[in-house]
Amino acid sequence: MRAPVLPGGSSTLNGNSHPSNGFNSTTSSSTATTTSTTSTSTTTSNKAPSTTPSNNSVAPPRVGSMNRAPTASSTKQVPSLPVSSYSFSHPHAPSHSTIVMASRGRPLVYPAMLSRVAYAFVELLQAGDRVKNSLTYKNAFSGAEAVDLLMYILQTPDRTLALLLGRALDSMKLFHDVTYAHKLRDHADEIYQLRDAIQSVTAGVNGIFMLMTECYSPTCTRSQVCYAVHCPKRLEQQFRAKELHPSPSIAGSSATTLDSSWSLNNSDDNGDDDSGENKLWMHTVSQEVADSVDDREKRRQEIICEVIYTERDFVKDLEYLRDFWIIPLRKSNIIPEHRREKFIRTVFSNVMEVHAVNSRLADALTKRQMQAPVVRCIGDIMLEHVPRFAPFIKYGANQLYGKHEFEREKSTNSLFAKFVEETERKKESRKLELNGYLTKPTTRLARYPLLLEAVLKLTPDESSDRRDLAEAISLIKGFLSKVNVETGKASDRYELMQLSQSLVFPPGEYVDLKLTDEDRQILFQQVFKKRLTDQQGDVTAYLLDHCLLFVKKKTVNRREQSKVFRKPIPLELLVVSQSEEGLGKRQSSSLISSARAVPSRNDNGIAGKHPLTFTHLGRRGYDLTLYAPASVVRKKWAESIEAQQQLLREKNGIYTKTILCTGYFDSSNRVNCAVPLDGGRKMLYGTDNGIYMSDTRPTRGASEIARPRKMLAVPNITQLDVLEKYSMLLALSDKNLLYWSLDTLETDVTHPANGNGNSNVSAIAAARKPKKVATHINFFKSGVSLGRVLVCTVKTNAMTTTVRALEPEEPHPRGRKQTTFRRLLQGQSEGLKSFKDFYVPSEAISLSFLKSKVCIGCAKGFEIVSLETLDTQSLLDPADTSLDFVMNREGLKPIAIYRLNGDFLLNYSDFSFFVNRNGWRSRSDWMIHWEGLPQSFALSYPYILAFEPSFIEIRHVESGALVHIITGENIRFLHESTNEILYVYEDDHGIDVVAWLDFWGSAVARPAGEAAEGVQGLGINGAVVGRQRLDD
Repeated sequence: MRAPVLPGGSSTLNGNSHPSNGFNSTTSSSTATTTSTTSTSTTTSNKAPSTTPSNNSVAPPRVGSMNRAPTASSTKQVPSLPVSSYSFSHPHAPSHSTIVMASRGRPLVYPAMLSRVAYAFVELLQAGDRVKNSLTYKNAFSGAEAVDLLMYILQTPDRTLALLLGRALDSMKLFHDVTYAHKLRDHADEIYQLRDAIQSVTAGVNGIFMLMTECYSPTCTRSQVCYAVHCPKRLEQQFRAKELHPSPSIAGSSATTLDSSWSLNNSDDNGDDDSGENKLWMHTVSQEVADSVDDREKRRQEIICEVIYTERDFVKDLEYLRDFWIIPLRKSNIIPEHRREKFIRTVFSNVMEVHAVNSRLADALTKRQMQAPVVRCIGDIMLEHVPRFAPFIKYGANQLYGKHEFEREKSTNSLFAKFVEETERKKESRKLELNGYLTKPTTRLARYPLLLEAVLKLTPDESSDRRDLAEAISLIKGFLSKVNVETGKASDRYELMQLSQSLVFPPGEYVDLKLTDEDRQILFQQVFKKRLTDQQGDVTAYLLDHCLLFVKKKTVNRREQSKVFRKPIPLELLVVSQSEEGLGKRQSSSLISSARAVPSRNDNGIAGKHPLTFTHLGRRGYDLTLYAPASVVRKKWAESIEAQQQLLREKNGIYTKTILCTGYFDSSNRVNCAVPLDGGRKMLYGTDNGIYMSDTRPTRGASEIARPRKMLAVPNITQLDVLEKYSMLLALSDKNLLYWSLDTLETDVTHPANGNGNSNVSAIAAARKPKKVATHINFFKSGVSLGRVLVCTVKTNAMTTTVRALEPEEPHPRGRKQTTFRRLLQGQSEGLKSFKDFYVPSEAISLSFLKSKVCIGCAKGFEIVSLETLDTQSLLDPADTSLDFVMNREGLKPIAIYRLNGDFLLNYSDFSFFVNRNGWRSRSDWMIHWEGLPQSFALSYPYILAFEPSFIEIRHVESGALVHIITGENIRFLHESTNEILYVYEDDHGIDVVAWLDFWGSAVARPAGEAAEGVQGLGINGAVVGRQRLDD
């Protein structure tokens, strides 16, 4: 759970309500030889003294991994105390349970109030997966970890005192042994879980722990023994007196009192007394038989005897469930008839199938035992029956649901609650509650390997039983592995089901999180503070395998509700920063911010904050800063999120990324556009300072791609295009459309092609001077329409757009091959001639080519202009009322259009949807609402990419589902082809990085049923040529 947080200097848990008639009686069930004060019944006032944290304190133990969040129906807070420099470790505690000790300070909460100690325990507990007897238990902790935590809460080095307090909490059913066999033991091998409560986990924990109360005598001090015989501080005072003034009587009393850990750990908590029943093998055979075998065989026979009699006991336990629970419930009206059988199936699952298997096993073992006083082998019997253990898997998978259904019914059905209480009090129950019997099948399966391995260890090498036992053990471990897997899946499904049922979204903000999907998982959950000084500031965060969810928990009508606090963040759109400032001015291309965890500032004088800022990228994004209970929790969350994001990136490996250029272009010379040349073997870059050219692959013998070379010194290049058929290079510079012959790029002004010296240099320099085609234009676009290659220049203002379609002139035929220099001097390209001019009564944003028309994206939407008649009409049919969300909305920015399988995908800055060739909405259930504010689009079927400055959003065009997010700084789209996308972003140092995304692998893997026309694009962002018509 959570590590402590200091709320404004208060060291008590506030706001916990108790019955007005005082505290319930609480007894610590311990056999330790302590004084009579171990009984903790009281009727004292429910008012805790206000305390102030001391600087002499104990640091919180680092117990396990992150755990599920506690029920947040309460608003109490736990203080944080400074860490001391002395360490103390229990001999049975694991290394991660070591705690830091100092001289005793003030407890975190008033320790006499069990309700407050319980809340602090749940808040600070960090449980996780624990293994006992090869079974994995979720959200569990060890007994040593519990005692460590209670020592920290009490601020005491006395493990016995902490264990007594823990047993008081255990008796209140705050937590339980995973097998329900005994109460709290201070040992790392004993595993416990918090109770599965319908309401708050701490509900019902209410009482006084007398050992921690204050003495009523005003003269009572820590340094002198109090005159009051029943003073709760008497033991401590006696111990201090012994140290200062040793005396035989006090020394003996103190030694007896404080050396109680052995009896606490080894007492029979259930009160069972089996001394009257001799279950040892040596007591069941004659002395002659016992003397006839050696000591090794005696030990082996004792273990075999234990295998047999515990098997019989297990069968009897299952018969107890049948005779005292299942049959009475079936024959009575305690459970309404219409759901009675379903309830029995849910709670008891297939327990009778397990009984059928194990009763036959118990009979076979008993018969073998009766054949001879010395049992030579049991491996053959186990090997015969173990393959039938499949019912254990089903039972283990359903156990969690059964436990929850039992608790739910008991809390809502008073008749059933009365029946449970009466049945559990019967002698046949042996003081064990129903949950203890319901866990026996899984714990029995886990115990088989331990028993059989002990038999195998003592079995002679020449015995055939060794082979059979080894094979049986292997089979059982296989079943155990399957039980762990299925139990883990069931636990995830159960927690997701509980979360799904309790989620409450704000009106109009519902998001389908698909919590019931088969592979959905809750990876972590944690309670964070929204504000350290706000007692209502608890926010529970759920890290799912696909998103991050924030909720505030509240109990309504005795049911827990999880009200969604902020919009869930898909992990692809999540950036985490370990600072209050969140994302800095520059963020890396990683999904985890590269900002280091900086020391947080004080807030209202409160130190020790551990802020964690979650940033939701996109138009509907937000920054949320929450405070983790400890720095280790903050670090763990950041690492876990990064690991899951990396897993998603690897899972969605739909492209390969290649860096074409890095470390060359910077803030003084940004890359604005790019276009491939020479079949993709070369790349032209348009920058602030001119046009550069580089190879796209390393040259022979080189390990890296050569740095770009500056070819043309023209400022502010914002668009580039190449018409290789016409040997023409087009560029937009300061709203002027310029063109050069491609031959210009093949000459070097410093090395002329012939030997004419400076005259040739001058000629080449003159040829490199661009020819101006058009001025004062906003953008241009090349493509094919009416069977012609056209270049359209677009000049816009606030009200109208003028489009001029230009056509390249055919180059002159050549009789013989000429040198590049001679072609350059002769001017092979004759330029562009006018083809058509037309106007659009709106400001144009984009332009796409159709077979005989052009599609203009403008403020009014997509407009279709016929190049034959110059008639203009809207792409969308106003008669289709399903398009009102577009027709009646202002401020939309139409950017790109693509033809996919007979329909047209219209891409706006806000959303994308399909229409048919008549302009009516198609695929009415399909629509993408873009997370960001796309400025460009690219299509690489079956994926559509939306580019905005902070990330690239990749979605599947058939389902609309979000597939992947590529984050970066100042992302700019450069060029698209059928399967390759070119873009540029800035690295952490502000240097431009040009990258190539190759989707060829995903296209090759495309199912054969997906039509090839899906890649026929009408995009406006690059040199994609439209090959389909809308309504020709």
